Amino acid sequence: MVRDNSQSHKKQELTVADVLKILWTGRFVVVLVSLTSAVTSVLFSLSIPNQYTSVAVLAPAQSESSGLAGAMRQLGGLASLAGVNFSKGSSSESTIAQRVMTSWSFIESFIDEHDLAVDLIAARDWDQASDTLILDREIYDPVNRQWFLNDSEGAAAQPTSWDLYQQFAERLSVSEDSETGLVTVSFEFYSPNIARDWLTKYISDVNTYMQRRQISKVQRNLEYLAVQVSQTSLAELQEAFYAITEEQLKSQMLAEASPEYAFITVSPAMTPQEKSGPKRALICLLGTLFGILLACFAVLARHILSVERAG
Repeated sequence: MVRDNSQSHKKQELTVADVLKILWTGRFVVVLVSLTSAVTSVLFSLSIPNQYTSVAVLAPAQSESSGLAGAMRQLGGLASLAGVNFSKGSSSESTIAQRVMTSWSFIESFIDEHDLAVDLIAARDWDQASDTLILDREIYDPVNRQWFLNDSEGAAAQPTSWDLYQQFAERLSVSEDSETGLVTVSFEFYSPNIARDWLTKYISDVNTYMQRRQISKVQRNLEYLAVQVSQTSLAELQEAFYAITEEQLKSQMLAEASPEYAFITVSPAMTPQEKSGPKRALICLLGTLFGILLACFAVLARHILSVERAG
């Protein structure tokens, strides 16, 4: 038994020590596979179109919601006298706006309003000389305005709402700095000019959406207050409702006079001068390393199989 263990240990040592010798014996295979992998990696990286990322930095314009609930809470017990309870805190307009920005419904309406479906789905590259997008004719025919996407039954169909949302969301990034509260929004696309233009429109539409949302909410609040005033005869409650109405009118005027209702632009979207991707050097490096490892594994595996067959 001791002899067997010694021989097994010796065999293990020889196997580890002979790895370099085995690889040297199969050096031509290693070199050939590595070169092939390196060339393939270079060609693949060159086939990937450039991407450009436009970035904007925003600051929240509203720290807290100025809705009816906030006003009623300021009046304390008078709200309970009216039989209304607003005990829960309200989310900031910035937090709500960020949720809206990444929502399926808002992105879908943005794409539809600005007619971005063709460029978003069918674009495959950008011609810098003419500053135009290069469309994939196998997906969309710009002359006949016909889509060639296939639905679940294999028939030609337009991109679905989910397809549009996914394509846009993959290129969009929204993040908030927990310390400063600043919100960074970026959009990546083939064309640097389009990346800037779409991001600028996107931020503007978010502010417009939040502005209209607030005005609509205040109008509903005013209608509610008018009904409550007409239904109560208590002087204290009427005075409270009048005070709330005054605050709501101020909120309405503020919203109507604030184009940048949710976000104030600190750093506007600019045209990127350098590509953000792809990382071609990294692709080539990883591809070459993969080829080397694959070649070494193949040489070692071939040696092991030959030894087993000989044994």
